[in-house]
Amino acid sequence: MNSETIKNFTATSHANWKNPGSKLVYFECNSPFSVADIDTDNKSLWRYKHNIPINESNIISLGEGLSPLIKINLGSLTAMIKQEQLFPTGSYKDRGATVMLSHARSVNATHVIQDSSGNAGCSVAAYSAAAKINCDVYVPEDTSPAKLTQIALYGANLIKVPGDRTATAEAALLAAQNNYYASHCYNPYFYEGTKTFAYEICEQLNWTAPDRVILPAGNGTILIGAWLGFKHLLKSKIISHMPMFIAVQAEKCSPLYEAWFNNMPINDYKNQGTIAEGIAIESPIRGELMIDIIKATGGSFITVNEEEIIETFFELGKMGYYVEPTSAATIAGIIKLKNSINRDELVVSLFSGHGLKSGDKTAYLMQEKRP
Repeated sequence: MNSETIKNFTATSHANWKNPGSKLVYFECNSPFSVADIDTDNKSLWRYKHNIPINESNIISLGEGLSPLIKINLGSLTAMIKQEQLFPTGSYKDRGATVMLSHARSVNATHVIQDSSGNAGCSVAAYSAAAKINCDVYVPEDTSPAKLTQIALYGANLIKVPGDRTATAEAALLAAQNNYYASHCYNPYFYEGTKTFAYEICEQLNWTAPDRVILPAGNGTILIGAWLGFKHLLKSKIISHMPMFIAVQAEKCSPLYEAWFNNMPINDYKNQGTIAEGIAIESPIRGELMIDIIKATGGSFITVNEEEIIETFFELGKMGYYVEPTSAATIAGIIKLKNSINRDELVVSLFSGHGLKSGDKTAYLMQEKRP
């Protein structure tokens, strides 16, 4: 790794993390990726342990990784979808949490602080429990009850914060002045986990890169991680090209879309309220980096409205997939783009979270919005 080793992560010792922009810390691997280094007997993402900066003795794993990559027909377009909703806590956030909590264990952390709209809190709480580390999770007060129950089940101390997602992050930053800040947004080790999303896709495609990768864009943990993974494979000459990245936002919370198309400052945006709570981030701290990634890969941003999200949610259900609304938003973005995508293009996306994690929203949709 070309970044200096960071022994601990607190809001005090890394105050620069509070500054938005692409200069926030992340790692880039200087050692080449080698297919021969893959531990093929390991059926988790730790099969790529040679490319993750964690000593093997400190690994905390619940069997996350190697999610199925399946074809789904979306009208005239066929897309390959990673089934990340099948992970131990029901979302792709387990990729980042397994690595971040392994690092916390390696530096003998005894107490971690996390802030989340739900899924990341569930992941950090679960892996903290597995690591025997005390965990405080700060959540917006309107977080789905199913996610709150899941976080509490793992034994985490749950703190509900009045206000929006930004208020939650600010409360967690204050609490993390002297504790390990297990933030899926700031902590670079989280991205060391989400980069394996790209490794897996290319391995499952016989070391071929997709033409387009269409991903949700809230705080950017999967988008940035995927970019780091594809970038590493390209630099190592494992793949021949970098995929085009398309970032999907909800129309009612689209700061990056507005910055991209209308030059609106990212931090001036106000969330108007969307059912896709996983991407309801009005001031993404790595927003400039996400914009840089989209620009560098020749991609773009797209928004979907609430009606499109809900319609896609029900259509996926009829196909046998029970996903949370944030996942439906991403697939709605693919559907919206299908006329501009060539049929011979290889398009990859994901189901980011399981529908069981948002039972209250499902009940509302079934009662009020079911076609």
